[in-house]
Amino acid sequence: MFKFIAGLAVALAVCTGANAQTYPNKPIDLIVPFAPGGTVNLTARILATHMSELLGQSVIVDNKAGAGGTIGATFAARAPADGYTLLYATMGNQVIQPLLYKKLQYSASKDFVPIALFATVPNVLAISANIPAKNMAELLQYAKANPGKLNMASAGQGSVNHMLGELFMLRTGVKFTHVPYKGAGPAVTDLMAGQVEVLFANLPTVQPYVKSGKIRLLGIASKRRSPVIPDVPTFEELGIKDAETESWSALMAPAGTSPQVVKKLQDTVMSITKDPAMIKQLTAQGAQPFYGSGAEMAKLINQDTRRWSEVVQHAKIQMD
Repeated sequence: MFKFIAGLAVALAVCTGANAQTYPNKPIDLIVPFAPGGTVNLTARILATHMSELLGQSVIVDNKAGAGGTIGATFAARAPADGYTLLYATMGNQVIQPLLYKKLQYSASKDFVPIALFATVPNVLAISANIPAKNMAELLQYAKANPGKLNMASAGQGSVNHMLGELFMLRTGVKFTHVPYKGAGPAVTDLMAGQVEVLFANLPTVQPYVKSGKIRLLGIASKRRSPVIPDVPTFEELGIKDAETESWSALMAPAGTSPQVVKKLQDTVMSITKDPAMIKQLTAQGAQPFYGSGAEMAKLINQDTRRWSEVVQHAKIQMD
């Protein structure tokens, strides 16, 4: 019996190695846990296109939106660990949602193996042109003199831009009234119409509307200015410390995926992030390549978890 079990283990190991060597031999599903049209979807499709070229198999984007990205993440967590269903993970579903929801149907730390970071998108503070503030100093002065008067839109309770707004309030001492929307699109529409006054959003979401004159960009939550909006100062330049928040995205696989498959995918993403054509595509969307290994991603997740835990506790945010 012992020899049989040992032989079976060897056979399984050989089989696994062989499968890894021939991987991929069929199309790969890339689960994007958000709706088409948003920044996450756009960068995912850029990654999928370049992965298809390098791997010689179609990488098909499958949008499974809902519940702040948790529906798609749950689907990916339950998929076979064979490398043919991957998750386009974000800071939202890997860090923020696990802190907010009491009962998630997946474990961000146990149900996935990190493959590689891919891209980062800067977040900005946009305000309606209807309010009497032309710069950050004037906004802070007005907000402190009128606590709760300014309405802060977001893409929804617990979204990254909601959390950035809470972080901003924590660091500056101002108070906005949170108005959650079902997506960033409606929030931007009402910001332009003056129905709400403040919106923290990723740059590509609001960039097309800046020239209309109906919204103003007061600051960018990054360590450095963006080449897309070089005249917009960083939060730190404006005296707001420890509020940098760039939305990252990454590739993950269900836990138990072969290390050989993970390594092949990691090498593939690394090659893509160095491709000038891909870099040009990302930059056009207001994003930047952000390669990091699986180990580096795990470290980033731990750092982000500590930061957002502080914000969640301070703002007393809890979701069912």
